[in-house]
Formats: sequence, C-alpha cells, structure tokens
Amino acid sequence: MAIFLNSESKVIVQGMTGSEGRKHTQRMLNSGTNIVGGVTPGKGGQSVEFEPAEGADSQAGTVAVPVFNSVGEAIEATGADVTVIFVPAKFTKAAVVEAIDAKIGLAVVITEGVPVKDTAEFFALSQNSSTRLIGPNCPGLISPGQSNAGIIPADITKAGRIGLVSKSGTLTYQMMYELRDFGFSSAVGIGGDPIIGTTHIDALQAFQDDPDTDAIVMIGEIGGDAEERAAEYIAANVTKPVVGYVAGFTAPEGKTMGHAGAIVSGSSGTASAKKEALEAAGVKVGKTPSETADLMREIMQDLNA
Repeated sequence: MAIFLNSESKVIVQGMTGSEGRKHTQRMLNSGTNIVGGVTPGKGGQSVEFEPAEGADSQAGTVAVPVFNSVGEAIEATGADVTVIFVPAKFTKAAVVEAIDAKIGLAVVITEGVPVKDTAEFFALSQNSSTRLIGPNCPGLISPGQSNAGIIPADITKAGRIGLVSKSGTLTYQMMYELRDFGFSSAVGIGGDPIIGTTHIDALQAFQDDPDTDAIVMIGEIGGDAEERAAEYIAANVTKPVVGYVAGFTAPEGKTMGHAGAIVSGSSGTASAKKEALEAAGVKVGKTPSETADLMREIMQDLNA
C-alpha cells in the first residue's frame, strides 16, 4: 500500500520535451515509474527516446515514450491517471487547467515561481473536480519501490512503513535519508507556497487510513497556520504516532524566509507557536531534523520490538 501513488499508477509528463522535463522523466523511469507518455502542444505524434531503467531488459534498447498534443489525448491513448507538470511558470496555470479539465486523478505541479493569482485560480477549479493537486513549487511524491512522480531522489531510502509529509523539498530528502534503515510507505512534498493543493491534513488523513503506514513524520515551517490546523486534526483524528519538525526557529520576525508563505508576524506563524500546538496534540517535535529523525527511530524501534 501507499498513498496517492503506487505501482499501478500510469504517469504522463507535461513538458516532457523540455530540458527539465526530459531530465526528470529519465530519473523517474530509472526509479521504476510507469511513464506512459508526455504532453507538448504541437509535438503530438513524436516520441522521445530514453535509456531503459537499470535492471530492465537491455535487449530492447532505448525506451520510446510517445508525445501527445493534450492531456485528454494522452489519457485516451494510455489510460494515464497521474500527470507531472514541468512547464515554465507563465504556462503553468494553462497546463494545470488542462489537466483538471481532462479529469486526471492526480496532478503534481513541480514548477516554482507560479504567480499566486494563477495558483488561486487553478486551486479553486480543482476543488470542484476529480483531480487531486499537489504543489506547486514542490518536489512531488514517491512510494519507494513502486513509483516516483517528481524530482525526489529514489536511491536515498527504501520501502518501509513510515509516512512523510513535508513543506520543504530539501528536508524531505534529509528525513528520507536519515530514516533509510526503516524506509517509507510514501513521502509527499506538498510545497511551501501560500496556496497549495494537497495539505498536511490531507496527507495525514491518507496515512491514518493506510494499513501499511505505522507512523508519520510531518515537516512544516514558519508562516501561516497550516501546522496549527494540522495539530488540531491530529488531536481529533490521528491515532498513529506522529513526530514533527518546524523549520525556522532562528528566523527573524517580519522577514520572508525562502518559501513565499514563510513570513512571521508577531507570535503568529512562529516555529515556537507551531511546536507548542503540535506538542499539545501529542506530537513529538524535534528542534533539528536529525533530532526529529531520532524521535521517529525510537518510535519505530518500539513498534518493532
């Protein structure tokens, strides 16, 4: 089991013929993702050659991935249910709207720098649709050993029974690596923009419902109240052990830090306030990523004792 993405997922890549799309499609193929097509308007009917995944039948030579003019065409031809979006920021809104209109099940928006107005518009559209949106400005998600949709390195961990949801791409990678001896059911990078699709709460609910996830790591950061709302949800709905980390304990007040949503005003949105809210909900919170990993390691050792 895994959440949102598994070995049955059929993935297309919007922007596959661009340099970033091509590079990361190869990386996804290498990690076993079932890439069934790409989408670039005006290039339908072409194909892109990729190296076969390591361990695949090398007798077949390169892998030719077909290109379609639209998401709708790709779904009709391949049965795709996931799209990963690698297009420039100014074209991202149109790409996401196209994916939603085509009723694809999951749209993973990697692009950073998407105007908030654009995100607000396609987020609103997604709310009344059958499409789950992850991102924008996120590393995507991975169910190790099954599928990888985005830019998360596939070789830093293994399949296991920890679930991870994170605002930060870099801290996602660090946590996966530090807990590689236990492994992960799924790791979801939700992105740190002011408006995002899938939230901490969405992932927490999915991990709570997943019989193959035993414990959950939640990584947040300063700014906004998403972590406080997640703490309320955990207290009311999550019975599995949760450990947390909030990036930004040393951030100066009133200064935007990194992600566009990471701004602190007064006591609102501070790392300390988020830590207190999470601890009040029974979440063990580390002061550093490594301390957080150690807290989870203790939990997993107890569960496996």
